[in-house]
This record gives sequence, C-alpha cells and structure tokens, in this order.
Amino acid sequence: MNSLFLALIGLILFGLGYRFYASYISTKIYALQEFTGEVPSKEFQDGIDFVPTKKGILFGHHFTSIAGAAPIIGPCIAAFWGWLPAILWIVLGTIFMGAVHDFGALVVSVREKGKTIADITGTIINKRVKTMFLIFVMMLSWLVLAVFAMVIAGLFVSIPTAVLPVNIEIIIALAVGYLLYQKKVDALIPSIIALILLYVFVYIGSFTPLSFDAIGLDKSSQSTLWIILLFIYSGIASLLPVWLLLQPRDYINSHQLIVGLALIFIGIAIAQPMVEAPMIRSAGEGVPGLFPLLFVTIACGAISGFHGLVASGTTSKQVSNIQDTKMIGYGSMLGEGTLALASTIAAVAGISLVTNCNLPSIGAVDNLNWNIYYDTWAHAATNKATAFVLGGGALIESLGIPPTLAKTIMAVLVISFAATTLDTATRIQRFILTEVGQAVDIPLLKNRYVATIVAIIPAMAMTLWTVADPVSGESTQAGWVLWPIFGASNQMLAALTLMMLSIYFWKKHKPVLPLIIPFIFITVTTLTSLAVKAQSFVGNNRLLLVIDGILATLILWMLYEGWTVFRAGRSPK
Repeated sequence: MNSLFLALIGLILFGLGYRFYASYISTKIYALQEFTGEVPSKEFQDGIDFVPTKKGILFGHHFTSIAGAAPIIGPCIAAFWGWLPAILWIVLGTIFMGAVHDFGALVVSVREKGKTIADITGTIINKRVKTMFLIFVMMLSWLVLAVFAMVIAGLFVSIPTAVLPVNIEIIIALAVGYLLYQKKVDALIPSIIALILLYVFVYIGSFTPLSFDAIGLDKSSQSTLWIILLFIYSGIASLLPVWLLLQPRDYINSHQLIVGLALIFIGIAIAQPMVEAPMIRSAGEGVPGLFPLLFVTIACGAISGFHGLVASGTTSKQVSNIQDTKMIGYGSMLGEGTLALASTIAAVAGISLVTNCNLPSIGAVDNLNWNIYYDTWAHAATNKATAFVLGGGALIESLGIPPTLAKTIMAVLVISFAATTLDTATRIQRFILTEVGQAVDIPLLKNRYVATIVAIIPAMAMTLWTVADPVSGESTQAGWVLWPIFGASNQMLAALTLMMLSIYFWKKHKPVLPLIIPFIFITVTTLTSLAVKAQSFVGNNRLLLVIDGILATLILWMLYEGWTVFRAGRSPK
C-alpha cells in the first residue's frame, strides 16, 4: 500500500471531524453560546498565571504543551502490531475521544473560574474524590516529568547536533516574550524572525555538535548530567511569568511543528514509500496481545488525561474568549493526532528509505526495513522514537535536504516539544501540590518555591533509579519500566475526566452519550492493562507492583464515588 493514501485519509477525516463533530459538541453539549460570565484570565488577571491571550498565541502554547514525545514514542512502538490498528486508533480515537476530552476539560475549567480538573471533580462529587484525584494526578505528573526528561537527555547524548538550536531557542523565546508583552509589538514579525533564527541555528548545529565528551564523561554520565540540568531549568521556567518564556517558546514551537509536519507530509507525497508493515501482526511467541496494550501504548496520540491537566492547569487561565476553546481544545488535539499519524507512517513506511543507521536495540544496520526494526517486541520497545527520527528524516531527505541536517531537524522537533511539555508539566505539578497542601492542610506546600522543589525531586529520583526490566531482565531506568504504567494511568485519568464531564453536563440536562461511550471504553481497556502489567511485576519488582496496585485502587474508588453521585439523580430541569 502507498503511504500517501494513509496520510490523505487521516488528514481528510481530521478535517471533517473539526468541521462537523466539533461544531455539534460545542453547541449541543458544551453550549458555548450559553456562557455569559467573565473568563478567568480577565477576572483574576495577575500577570503571572492569569493572562488574557490572543487565540493564535494560546493555540501555540496549548498545542505544543500537549504535543510532546508521547505521540511520537507510542506510535513508533505500537507499529509492532501492524499499521491498521495504530491508524484506526489514532484517527478515530482523536476525533471521537481525545479531542472531545480536551475541549471539554478546557470549557469546564473556563466556566469554573480556571479551577483544575481535580478541584472541579471535588465540587461535583465530593471532597474525598478531590483528594484522591489530586494524589492520582500527582503520581502521573511525576511519571510524565521523569519520562520526558529521559527522552530529552537521551536525544541530547545520541544527537549532539540538536543541543545548540534547542538551547538557543530559550533565549529567542525570552526576547519574543519581552517584545510582545512589554513593548506591545504585534506577534507576526517577531514570530517569523524567531522561526528563521531557529532554523539558522538548526543548520549551524548540524555541523557543530555539543557534548560533554570533552570533560571525559561517558554516555551514561552525560545522560545523568543532562537530566539534572533539565530539571533545574524546568523548575526555573515554571516559576517565571507565563508570558515571559512558556507562551513565546510554545508559540515558536507551534510554528516549528507545523513546518516540520509539512516537510514530512510533503516528503510522503514526493517519496511515496510503500507500507512495509503488515496490516495486522498475528499473535505468536513473544508477541504481546494487541488488546489492551495498543490503547495504552498509543496514549497521547489518541486520548490523554495529561491534556486535561494542561487545559485546566494553564490554558484555561489564559483564554480571553470562551469561543476560542473550540480551536484551542479540539483543534490542538487534531494537531497532536496529525503528529501521531506522521510518526506511524514514518515507522511503517519511512524507515524503508533509511540506510547506514544505528539502532539502540541491535547497533549498526546497513539497509533498514520494518522486519529488522520490529523483529521482537523487546527491540521495538528499546528503539522507542528512533523510527520517527530516522524515517521522518529520510522523508525530509527526499526534498533534497542533506542527511545530517534532516536528522538534526527531526531531533530538534522531538526535543523541543518534549521540553515544552516538561516546562508545562512542572508548572502544573506546582499547582497540583499547592492544591494538595490546601486539601490536607500542609502550609509548606502552599509556597510556590517549595512546591516546585517537591515537584522535581521525586521525578528526578525515578530517572536516576535503576531496576530490572520485566521483559528483558536488563538493568534500566525506572522511568522506562514505568512507561506502560504511565500509559495506563494517563488513559485512566482521561476516563476519570470524561466521567466528571459526563456528570457535569448530565446535571445541566445535556446529551452526554458522546462522553459516556469514550468513558466506558477507556475505563475497560485501562483497568485490563493495569491487571496485565501487574502480572509482569509479580516476582520481578514488588515496589512497581505496589505502585500499580495503588493506582488501580484509587481508580476503582473514584469510579464508585462517581457512580454513587449518578445514582442519586439530578435536579429537575
């Protein structure tokens, strides 16, 4: 099959979803036209977290905050099961589940004065659920921070040509933020200049690799040092006013992502590589079951609970008009689905164009193809996002771009979006810890500096803690072993958010079937996945088994509390 066919079908369906389904959801369920109050960004404007923001700039912030490494890594691993399950889940999941979830979380938070999903859940169910929700979210956020820091550090070590452009982008973003908010300059010209400067440094960086080799550190030590530096940076970034670094960096990154995706899809149109992967990989020895693992392996590329945290944690505090939420909430998730679609095509077709590469799983390869890359599940899991970097780079090379520059462009693309998610996740974790401090009366956590330190330390510990991999038996970072738990807990957070949205709009007498169906589906697949994962931890790692059990217990308890509220009924219309 020609890969261009898959790309066109996916993009057309995304366009139809926004034109018709998003419009139905916005008027019939979320009822944007009925909102008459003042948006939180104006009601509580403080110049730090609550900042009224133009739709285009805020779209850039939200889009890049949710479009991190997960929608790249997940599809690259899930391609192991063939192209059809991955494509169907990404396209249909994004349109009917993920985008509905993100849109709803943003709308409800704007309606409820910028409160987080956890806070709102406590209001519509009870305070017990709020506390449990906060604990669940806190654990998930630590996993997000750990995994994304490891992704960035690993890419900095393996592709040192990306170090210069990624770090120069921070300086560029600070300058753009100053111009936009202090000098009141229109965003168009600074954003264009910033994008040009970024690609100039991508070009310079492609033949100016920066690494810690000069001070005698091996790759493992370099990765550790990068992780420490990344957490220090994310802590500082999360404390700065949102307009100074977070917004402008995300705005620049949104343009970079659009350009990068455009290059990949143009490359698909020109090269038109054939899909090498089978439609569905049949079960066999060493092949894990497609159900339920596919639906948690591709987490953020179809639906993600973390997106609800971004929507209610930072984005809702910057919305200047509730009508903007359709484009920002639903539209950004379609953008993430497009990224996941590109990642899948790179994995099932683009890698056939690759020659002379090094895979993390098996080392040097002369002529790469799908069967070599996905020979075993353990190798697919080890290779992670390599298929996107190599396959996407090969597609960009078809446009006449030199191989080293193409590889650097892809690496900068992955790192930039992982880094923006790291920034946002740290800020959100600070908000969550502050709410935990208020809920259980720990005054120290109400301090934004203390909350930031507490947000960072456990995540850093997970990146530095080594455990035995249940699959390979080899020693690896705990964060990678926890990745499947992250996928499951991330999806479960989405299910719990959908439960909250269902109850919220059910009480307002809106038609909530489009919310209840995704809620049931995600709940079943996620609980099954947690059960499967628990079996692999038995006898291998008791601590991870305990973490898995705690998450499952919290989930079941919150589901019971939600069911109790539903059974109690609602007030007459």
